[in-house]
Amino acid sequence: MGKEGNEWVVTRTGRAPSNIAVIKYWGKRDEKLILPINSSISVTLDPAHLSATTTVSASPAFESDRLWLNGKEVSMEGVRYKNCLREMRARATDMVDERTGVTIRKQDWANVHVHIASENNFPTAAGLASSAAGFACLVFTLAQLFGVKETYEGELSAIARLGSGSACRSLYGGFVKWNMGQDVDGKDSIATQLAEHTHWDDLVIIIAVVSSQQKETSSTAGMQESVRTSPLLHFRAQEVVPQRIKQMEEAVKTCDFEEFAKLTCADSNQFHATCLDTSPPIFYLNDTSRRLIGLVERWNRFAGKPQVAYTFDAGPNAVMFARDQEVAVLLLQRLLFQFPPLPDVELSSYVVGDQSVLKSAQLDSQQDLQTIPVPAEMAGAVMPLRTPGELGYIICTRPGQGAYVLNADNVGLLDPISGLPLQLHQ
Repeated sequence: MGKEGNEWVVTRTGRAPSNIAVIKYWGKRDEKLILPINSSISVTLDPAHLSATTTVSASPAFESDRLWLNGKEVSMEGVRYKNCLREMRARATDMVDERTGVTIRKQDWANVHVHIASENNFPTAAGLASSAAGFACLVFTLAQLFGVKETYEGELSAIARLGSGSACRSLYGGFVKWNMGQDVDGKDSIATQLAEHTHWDDLVIIIAVVSSQQKETSSTAGMQESVRTSPLLHFRAQEVVPQRIKQMEEAVKTCDFEEFAKLTCADSNQFHATCLDTSPPIFYLNDTSRRLIGLVERWNRFAGKPQVAYTFDAGPNAVMFARDQEVAVLLLQRLLFQFPPLPDVELSSYVVGDQSVLKSAQLDSQQDLQTIPVPAEMAGAVMPLRTPGELGYIICTRPGQGAYVLNADNVGLLDPISGLPLQLHQ
């Protein structure tokens, strides 16, 4: 293996973004291979604001494969972790590590254990695709460590899919389609990029985090129940989604915001209708979610054409697309008007992520919120309920790039000598 003995450790660190589906995937035709009953389309979010960072280390000195998520060690016995690691090990190649000078031959990888540490910079299991970012990052970073090269287009996305279905989309930036595929082995159920994140520069994404708490019904359990009991879900997959996929592809290609918004809102609403059509019904949205929908629908109707699109995954948090920066400022003003922070919360910690929207709104402190005018569509109407602190916080972001390597020495999560999480050495 190049160096004698067990003293060497090789390490790689990567980052992968979250993504939000605008044409939803809900339900599997194969639970083991995680093959969906319909195709889907997503927008990749800027990894600077919503992503997973993963460090993987390998050494013959490690006694077993180990995994730490957000600072806590968890079992590697989970089927999805084991599947991803098995598939990546099987594709390992000869590798020379430039930092250590270690040469690892393909046949030696089977006897070398790995340590994995991963962290999200946004809430886990709250309906913001944390598992998608996590498994995409795991597969991508293992590929860097093992020297894996794709033998066919989308091969890594097919492996990431084994961890979390939507993870296949997080490997790519911009606008991504997950093709449901037809093959029994799932080889053709892969993600492909429709357009780079720079293709539609005007879009601004604002996420209203209603709850950072773990959802009551997991996506996996919810899908199983819906497939088993919802007639609407099967009609949706067979009749509605195929047409919407074509329409959304064209809307993305031409940057047609009105069509994009109509499709995005309609598909989100139908997805949650299938959850209600499930027996027993699944409730991912709450009263705050519905007020956010009302805010957007009321404004769009008043304007005469869509200004903002909303979508909700399996959770109460609203992901809203503004057609441009000017509309994003108006959206942020409306959110702060109707959903102000608690009195003792700094505005800069309530509105996080891309600060350009907040700066364009010329809002520096909570005192400035008093200057926000009553939205035109609310003039003369019953004022909406305003409960400070109803939202946890607001994230401003944009479409972003896919998974990438982090080379800086200060970004790794594992100690380069011991292979243990850095916080254990602090």
